[in-house]
Amino acid sequence: MNAKRTDKIATGVLYALSGIIVAILAFLLIYILIKGLPFVSWEFLTTPSNPLTGGGIAIQLFNSVYLLVVTLIISIPLSLGAGIYLSEYANQKHWLTGAVRSAIEVLSSLPSIVVGLFGMLLFVIQFGLGFSVLSGALALTVFNLPLMTRNVEESLRAIPTMQREGGLALGLSKWETATKVILPAAVPGILTGVILSSGRVFGEAAALIYTAGQTNLPINWANWNPMSLTSPLSLFRPAETLAVHIWALNTEGTIATATQISAGASAVLIIFVLLFNLGARFLGNRLHKKLTSGN
Repeated sequence: MNAKRTDKIATGVLYALSGIIVAILAFLLIYILIKGLPFVSWEFLTTPSNPLTGGGIAIQLFNSVYLLVVTLIISIPLSLGAGIYLSEYANQKHWLTGAVRSAIEVLSSLPSIVVGLFGMLLFVIQFGLGFSVLSGALALTVFNLPLMTRNVEESLRAIPTMQREGGLALGLSKWETATKVILPAAVPGILTGVILSSGRVFGEAAALIYTAGQTNLPINWANWNPMSLTSPLSLFRPAETLAVHIWALNTEGTIATATQISAGASAVLIIFVLLFNLGARFLGNRLHKKLTSGN
């Protein structure tokens, strides 16, 4: 068999494998949307859930978005700082750097249920935060931080060394080179990691069952005092998210419409993840062009 035929066969196999993966993903998306979209309406999206009649998913949807925002506010600065240090400052041959990377890899492989139990013991009980948005966000930060740190480090290390040397040759300090030259060029890779981790956060249930809770307090949408437990901005109120609500409906739901509500909530969850991914990629490309002075 000559090299040209071998290349064609290998290329065909790769295309076939890629097509199978795309077909599986498309089937899952289409199946969830077909099953759930008939039960989605404006009333379904804007009505609070009701333990007797089912209701809608308004509070759970808001909790999911709010918890995602709080988690990213905590985890992005930490992961950026850790990634910049490991990539630009750490001695790559020192045993401590290797130990830190090994610890990050171990933490990234922890099951979410373990992170949830850790969060319950530390944040909910030991710190006295109770089942709350803040407890859930801190647990998700522990769950999310290793992946984001590793992504930031790899994105920064992928930038050619010539750009670092060019920045230093122009008289920039190491910090200025890292933040004004290397970091803007690494934005697309970093953004990809943020998107992937955000999808995990938005669809996470196991870790939040033990930290953010499975109940919701009545929310007064006119109360914007973050210290009030009835405020939507409160960090100290329990917050059942959309993923936890879907889990509860499928495991503990006793109402007749539990299956329909679960299907509709699953479709909304998928749509929001897709919209977030597309929107984040669009903003990331615009930001990358602006930071790198691209047209």
